[in-house]
Amino acid sequence: MPEARKIVINTGPIIALVAGTGSLDVLKFLYGTIYVPLEVQQEIVVRNATLFAAAEFQAAEWLTRINVKTNLSPFLNNSLDIGEAAVIQAAIDKGIQTVCIDEAVGRRVARLNGLSVTGSIGVLVRAQSMGYSVDVFGAIERMRQKGVWVSDRVIQSLRH
Repeated sequence: MPEARKIVINTGPIIALVAGTGSLDVLKFLYGTIYVPLEVQQEIVVRNATLFAAAEFQAAEWLTRINVKTNLSPFLNNSLDIGEAAVIQAAIDKGIQTVCIDEAVGRRVARLNGLSVTGSIGVLVRAQSMGYSVDVFGAIERMRQKGVWVSDRVIQSLRH
């Protein structure tokens, strides 16, 4: 079992991981505490028109749900969508070093705020390298089949 670590996760990686693996168990394998801001929870179970991944998210009772609205800095509030802003703000507020965000702008802003960043593909690759049974390329194919965008460049970088 890997060292217990903390992470704050955004909506995109939750949906992508469910699309690719059918659950969020890979997160449980890698991290001791996975924080999900209220704004992300609402994106998954309220604003998500298809409700894809909502059942798997609700079933993952081991996730640490932050059930109060995040007090966003004006910069984050005006720079990012509400989920990404809440993830970065929650990480800053709780002193958590790592966030899981897939969108390029959110990743850039997180790094500008001194945070380490991973995404859904990074989670899969790291888990596989630590002994978790996952077919990364199969998971990516399932993600793409379910409408999750993964660039060809990212896939090529994994092949080398």
